Amino acid sequence: MDKLREKMQKLKLDAESWQEKADEAAQQVKKLEQELLEKEHEIKALTTKNQLLEEENEKYETELENHKKLAGDSTNLQTSNENIQKKNAMLEEELENSDKTLQETTAKLRESDLKVETLENKLNALEKEKSDLETKFDELEEKYKKAVEELDEISNQLEAL
Repeated sequence: MDKLREKMQKLKLDAESWQEKADEAAQQVKKLEQELLEKEHEIKALTTKNQLLEEENEKYETELENHKKLAGDSTNLQTSNENIQKKNAMLEEELENSDKTLQETTAKLRESDLKVETLENKLNALEKEKSDLETKFDELEEKYKKAVEELDEISNQLEAL
């Protein structure tokens, strides 16, 4: 019986030991379940944070593409602006040449106008001189006719004598 008691005692001690180990294991399970729950919350938080970061990354990638496109557009606009400035410079040079040609032509026109005016004055003077000479010619012709008539008359009178 003592043996039985000893065995019982030993079994009781073993049972208590196993109970303690089971309690410890249960506490460890609870602790691990708590850690698991915390880790699941952490994973969920990190997943949400990761999702937000991916969305933000996509947003930044879209912005980067837009900025690259704007940079390309800016380069195209800059090239276009340079071409327009070159064309503008050429047009300004052409305008200056046209202004210079216009000034030269205007000066030549004034000179021609002065020559025309001078020639018109000379023409008027020559026409007046011609008119005066025609008048004088007519007068002289009249005098000549009178002189011829007088001469014919004198000649007739001399013949008659």
